[in-house]
Amino acid sequence: MLQQSVHSAVATITLDRPEVRNAFNDELITRLTLAFHELGQRDDVRCIVLAGNGPAFCAGADLNWMKRMATYTRDENIEDASKLARMLEVIYHCPKPTIARVHGDTYAGGTGLVAACDMALAADTAQFCLSEVRLGLIPATISPYVIRAMGARAAHRWFLTAERFDAAEAHRIGFVHEVVPAGELDARLVQVVQALVNAGPEAVKACKKLLHDVAGHEITAGLVRRTVEGIADIRASDEGREGVQSFLGKRKPNWLLNG
Repeated sequence: MLQQSVHSAVATITLDRPEVRNAFNDELITRLTLAFHELGQRDDVRCIVLAGNGPAFCAGADLNWMKRMATYTRDENIEDASKLARMLEVIYHCPKPTIARVHGDTYAGGTGLVAACDMALAADTAQFCLSEVRLGLIPATISPYVIRAMGARAAHRWFLTAERFDAAEAHRIGFVHEVVPAGELDARLVQVVQALVNAGPEAVKACKKLLHDVAGHEITAGLVRRTVEGIADIRASDEGREGVQSFLGKRKPNWLLNG
């Protein structure tokens, strides 16, 4: 159902339900939430890759899970949806940078997984669809992340029509950061992962928090003050001092794994 590995400071979480196109149910949601929470706290992990086995990245909700949901009361639906919302929140707020490796079809809730990650690399063969309205539903729980990722204008189109769109369109609207030929996806992923591993781990953590604190917020005196304090704190930190000193001394900083 879910595979995990850590190698050279890179954690990989792989959806492993190829028989149902990696669709998620309540058990997979619980496991994903726990995996991102635990890996996000590990000192030996610098970044986390979310991938999928089989032809699809994630087809959204499992059909058997949907059948059960059809019999739920409103209160039961709220409890169920809250677990999905918690999973997305844990991924989004994970202190380690997260990358979605999108190799295949990504539908409905699967788009929420992509949007909750910091970065998304897609194969040129990947297809996307926010299919909820076809079923008389709405992409409510994933909407804060998907709208943030693709923008409100694009969301109006793809939420309301439930049409499929390809990787090139996903890139055009900013939903994925980069599209590469399917055979080159892993090579490009290695390059991005290496850039993250080479960066100061505490700086990356602080930078991710900075992005959450600043993006979409009005530039107020309070926000400016927090940014001033942020750069002062990181400059005075052990890692900040080491980074500057290593740069000036033309040597590698001590956080690089190869010394």
